[in-house]
Amino acid sequence: MSTHRARKRFGQNFLHDRGIIQGIVRAVTPRENQRLLEIGPGQGAITAELLASGCQLHVIELDRDLIPILEEKFATRDNFHLHEGDALKFDIAALAGDEPLRVVGNLPYNISTPLIFHLLSAQHRITDMHFMLQKEVVDRLAAQPGSKAYGRLGIMAQYYCEVEALFDVPPESFSPRPKVMSSIVRLTPHKNLPCPADDVKVLQRVLREAFTMRRKTLRNNLKNTLNDEQLQALGLNPGARPETLQLADFVAIANYISRNPV
Repeated sequence: MSTHRARKRFGQNFLHDRGIIQGIVRAVTPRENQRLLEIGPGQGAITAELLASGCQLHVIELDRDLIPILEEKFATRDNFHLHEGDALKFDIAALAGDEPLRVVGNLPYNISTPLIFHLLSAQHRITDMHFMLQKEVVDRLAAQPGSKAYGRLGIMAQYYCEVEALFDVPPESFSPRPKVMSSIVRLTPHKNLPCPADDVKVLQRVLREAFTMRRKTLRNNLKNTLNDEQLQALGLNPGARPETLQLADFVAIANYISRNPV
């Protein structure tokens, strides 16, 4: 069997804890013939357990040195489909086609946030997503107003999905050991958006501006966008800090901007 050393530039930490692997697969509960996409299968620890369910498993791996290892282990399985490439550039919607796709991944910490945003752009083709991430990122995804972790990432994730933090994974579950705690999170796209924005790009711009300086007020951070009277007309206190606002408040700001172009 081929061997492979984890590469720092790919943010690789290979999961080896059997109990954690089985816990992840139980959380996913793959079914026979369901179409799943595993991002970053590494050496195939989770892959093997997913394949055992009989699901149609597509895996995408960037590290070309891992490709022969995965082929050696799984090429004889007719429900295994290997794609070599960058998940950030992968056409998720094309893979899903008319059939909803389920996504699983032990995401490299260095690309986890942009990759989540990439996947959220195809959320209408995705049934659910189960990710292993740095615990700090999961805390941000699940954060509620008033929390220090509350910000753009969590608000956009919750705009598109129900977010559930499932369980933590300690550093000793990996080789090499990361310096941080990891967590498993489930993202389930809403069938109907609870607070639809007229233009998602405007909402994203509002969030970028609002959280540029977390300790400053809406008045300061949105001064180039809305004045005090406009904020008050939306029922918002111009002196409030952005982390106190609900998702619906940010959508209201974005929709006001979309409907009242300068």
